Amino acid sequence: MINKVTLIGRLGNDPEVRRLEGGAVVSRFSLATSESYKDKDGNFQETTEWHNVVAWRDLAERAEKMLKKGSLVYVEGKISYRKYTDKDNVERFITDILANNFRILEKREGSGNTGDRNFPSAEPARYQGSGGTSNTAPEPAEVETVADGNDLPF
Repeated sequence: MINKVTLIGRLGNDPEVRRLEGGAVVSRFSLATSESYKDKDGNFQETTEWHNVVAWRDLAERAEKMLKKGSLVYVEGKISYRKYTDKDNVERFITDILANNFRILEKREGSGNTGDRNFPSAEPARYQGSGGTSNTAPEPAEVETVADGNDLPF
């Protein structure tokens, strides 16, 4: 069985970072993905979905340093569902994307990066692998540049 999510979108806010008692670091941010389509009348419509993204440990620290509201990012992770009871005793459900890798898809100010055919300006992510050891995320495949100048990983 597979639980894998790949998203490309823009951050809705700066990452919110917390340091827990045990020393673990967690980062949360919202990510907007958009889709355009033609409706039955031939008019273009756009829908936007908002995703809650959670990053842990080294990846959370990296998000704190590198990500800003409006950043265009590629996120890989898995879906996680949780529920809680709010102060009014109402059961609430939340869907999170637990990130295990992200890449910034735009040139950062002052980075000196030319942003050619690879994902510009991001170092390989460090994340916790299944054995509890730190692994380096694989490098992405080379991508083609689209006519409008966007680099897309597909």
